[in-house]
Amino acid sequence: MKRIRIAVQKSGRLHDDSLKLLKDAGISIDNGREQLKATSGNFPLEVFYLRNGDIPQYLRDGVVDAAIIGENVLVEKGEDIKTAERLGFSKCRVSLAVPKSARYNGVEGLEGARIATSYPNTVRNYLSKKGVTADLHIINGSVEIAPNIGLADAICDIVSSGSTLFKNNLKEVEVMLKSEAVLAVSPKISSEVDEILKKLQFRIQAVLRARNSKYILMNVPNSKIEAVVKLLPGMRSPTVLPLAEEGWSSLHTVISEERFWEVIDELKSNGAEGILVAPIEKMVL
Repeated sequence: MKRIRIAVQKSGRLHDDSLKLLKDAGISIDNGREQLKATSGNFPLEVFYLRNGDIPQYLRDGVVDAAIIGENVLVEKGEDIKTAERLGFSKCRVSLAVPKSARYNGVEGLEGARIATSYPNTVRNYLSKKGVTADLHIINGSVEIAPNIGLADAICDIVSSGSTLFKNNLKEVEVMLKSEAVLAVSPKISSEVDEILKKLQFRIQAVLRARNSKYILMNVPNSKIEAVVKLLPGMRSPTVLPLAEEGWSSLHTVISEERFWEVIDELKSNGAEGILVAPIEKMVL
C-alpha cells in the first residue's frame, strides 16, 4: 500500500508539537525509542525523524513527500518549496540583536558590521533590500555568545520569548521574519500520494479549526435573542432552544478564541446568563 512519507524535526519543541498534531488528527504512530522512521498503524503514513536543516533538501530530492517544518528554515534553505498549510504553532521571530550597551539608530548603522548567524541567506537578503552590506560569520549553534567574546558586533537568530537574548546582555532591534510551523510539500510528490496528502490536510484543518474555536452555551431572554445573535454568528447561525422557564432560551454557537473576551461584556449587557465555554475536539465544515 502506498504511504505518504512525512518528515518532522528529530527532537525539540517542534518535534513534540508535530507529533501532537498528528495524534489529534487521529493518526497513531508506533514511535519506538531512537527510531529514525516510524509507521502509522491506522493511516497510510510514515514519519521520518530528521535534522531540521536537512529537511528542505530531502523535500527537494523527493526522499520525503511532505514535512512539518519551521517557516524560517524554508526561507533560509527552501524558498522553492511549496507550503500547503500554515499550522499556527512553534511561533518565533528571526531577529537582529545587538549588545544592550550599543547605540542603535537603524539597520543602516550595521553597514560593515560583523554579524554572527545561522541564517546567512535570510540576513543577506534582508540587508540587501535595505542597501546594507555586512560581514557575516556563519555559526552553527549558540550565536548569542559571539558579541561577548568579540567575534561579532551583532547577531541574527530565532527569538521566542527573548529570555536568551536578555541573559546574554543583548537586545532585539530588527524583526526580519515572523515564523510558524508549516506543512511543506515536495515538488516530486506523486499524484497518488498527493491524494493521501489531501486526506491528511482535511484532518489537520479540522484540528486547527477546533484549537482556534470555542463552543459557547448561554441562557438569553427571548426579547434579547436577536441582539445576541448579531454578536455571535455561528457557522451558519446559532442554535436556539426553548428553556423550561417561559420567556428564556438556550443559545449555542461557536466563536473564535480571539474574539471571545472582546464580546463577553456585550453578551452580559444584552442579558445573557449562565455562559458556559467548552473546548472543541474536532471541527469539520
